[in-house]
Amino acid sequence: MNLTLKVWRQKSSQDDGLIETYQAKDIPIEASFLEMLDIVNQRIIIDGGEPIHFDYDCREGICGQCSLTINGIPHSKERGVTACQLHMRKFKDGDTIWIEPFRAKAFPLQRDLMVDRSAFDRIIAAGGFIDVRTGSAQDANNLPVAKTRADAAMDAAACIGCGACVAACKNASAMLFVSAKAAHLNLLPQGAPEKDKRVLGMVRQMDAEGFGNCTNLYECEAVCPKEISAENIARLNRDYAGALAREATV
Repeated sequence: MNLTLKVWRQKSSQDDGLIETYQAKDIPIEASFLEMLDIVNQRIIIDGGEPIHFDYDCREGICGQCSLTINGIPHSKERGVTACQLHMRKFKDGDTIWIEPFRAKAFPLQRDLMVDRSAFDRIIAAGGFIDVRTGSAQDANNLPVAKTRADAAMDAAACIGCGACVAACKNASAMLFVSAKAAHLNLLPQGAPEKDKRVLGMVRQMDAEGFGNCTNLYECEAVCPKEISAENIARLNRDYAGALAREATV
């Protein structure tokens, strides 16, 4: 198949960016989106040009590195997939595809389609962990957990931290990410002792990083490749309000 690519090119955050046009010819329909970009880059290099810079790692929908906005939608219009899981059979011969980086103040652009998402790492460092003794795996099996809570915790833990939720939100809110990372710990007995500390630390770090507020449009849920539920945001709001109230009485 033959495609026309409109790709955002920018040397650094200090330089001006622009859309450049590339012809992607003879692309196999069984190729993934990133493999298509590899083919285009090989041809650019052979012609003496600078390849298109983009992030990737596992290419299996696990790492969350493939932060591409495809035709205006993070990871593309296909539901429940990352950009690396998107295959060219989803496009038609002759299509024009617009490819841009994730856009958010808290995700400063590094080069071309690459953005710095280390803000997520700092949010995790602010509380997305358990530092009390939880015992071994055998000990954990002795703790009764209701199936509904276990299922909800596992669903939240599926978040891969790709940042699509931020890129899709008009406010660049990170509430879906933060709520998922808090929920998968807060819902389990092992995470209960540090629940308030965790919620306060992560939300305050999120605000410090410059992410916007949630206005409940659910764009985050719509583009999430792991289909994390926005119910986690409501849970985080309740947990945060309770933690604030308890902090005020100390």
